[in-house]
Amino acid sequence: MINKKKLAGVSAACLLAFPLALSGCGWFGSEKSAAIDPPPSDVEAQMLQTSDNTLDSGVFAPVAEDGADSGSTGSDSGGGAADSSTAANNAASGSAKSGAKGDSDSNAPRTTVYLQNDNGLLAPVALSLPAADQNGVLKQSLEALVDKGAYAAGLPDGFHGVLPQGTEVKSVTVDHNLAVAEFGGNFGTYAPADERKLLEAITWTLTGQEGIKGVQLWVDGKKLNEMPLKETPLDRPLTRSLGINLPSQGPAKMNSSAVTVYFSAASPSGVQYYVPVTRFVTPGQDPLKAAMNELIQGPESEDGLETVMTPETSLDSVEKGQNGVVTVSLNDDMFDDGSQVPAELLESVVLTVAQNSEDAMVQVRMNGKQTVTGTDNVDYGKPVSAPQYVNELPL
Repeated sequence: MINKKKLAGVSAACLLAFPLALSGCGWFGSEKSAAIDPPPSDVEAQMLQTSDNTLDSGVFAPVAEDGADSGSTGSDSGGGAADSSTAANNAASGSAKSGAKGDSDSNAPRTTVYLQNDNGLLAPVALSLPAADQNGVLKQSLEALVDKGAYAAGLPDGFHGVLPQGTEVKSVTVDHNLAVAEFGGNFGTYAPADERKLLEAITWTLTGQEGIKGVQLWVDGKKLNEMPLKETPLDRPLTRSLGINLPSQGPAKMNSSAVTVYFSAASPSGVQYYVPVTRFVTPGQDPLKAAMNELIQGPESEDGLETVMTPETSLDSVEKGQNGVVTVSLNDDMFDDGSQVPAELLESVVLTVAQNSEDAMVQVRMNGKQTVTGTDNVDYGKPVSAPQYVNELPL
């Protein structure tokens, strides 16, 4: 078993509000595997064919033909809750940081975009972009994805956009939950190996805005039916069923389900942040239980990801109450005496449950105890919600 005193010292350094050691400050280290690649062709085809049950667990449903008009798209969806929820939101968003270079007013509106880190993984990053109307915010969010583009100087250290330098974002409009993004310039000059990553970044950035469930791509006035280089089909709107940061070893059969979990990583300056990773699981499982088991299993790739659980962590149960609150019951002898639990572990649980349950609130039980205090002094035994903004990183 890992020494608890050693863990406490390491986890204190790993709090979201403070820098980590550049060598990587995971409590339990990262694990190695092959690099992240696209899934097998048959699975890839199915992920692009949105479904209500297969390969669509924990993500937005397919775009409805006659959906309701979209609401304001100026910010990410989030939930309010008790004081513990507010404090947890501050921890996961990084708003507890003070005095960091480039920090702006923590109450200022942010826009979440999906940028590539130095290890080639996409992560949500909350940016302060110039004030704009609904469609202007969406256009700016995609312009932030352009490598060496207009907002490159405002990106955190260690992150860059995935759209080719010189890409023009001509417009973004929304109709019936569908965002239509039109590009021009050097859009088609990306490397073939980056085609899927480009689609993931655009899709997850736009569908992170309230009221948007699907994305359609146009280039120079023409709708794209397939991508220019590897000919990824675009005959249907893209949704989050596309997945993100897929594992290198996809399932051999098409009848697989997908869940998305949140692991930890660190920026070049040592600031901790969260990275979503889509995992394939056997169909028919409860998506929340499957997601929690994948989170406990830990990251499959080196790529700078760190496990957030201890080797002793096990899942007892996942239950959704009539009030909609999800209760995650964990067992871990390391915290049997009621000592504080690393906030990084607890926040990953909250983010993972929210991603796979349409933003449900979460409460955690540890070894049967109803009071679960994190190293951020938040009681996660009470219902908390995922933060409105994830990864508010200093510049």
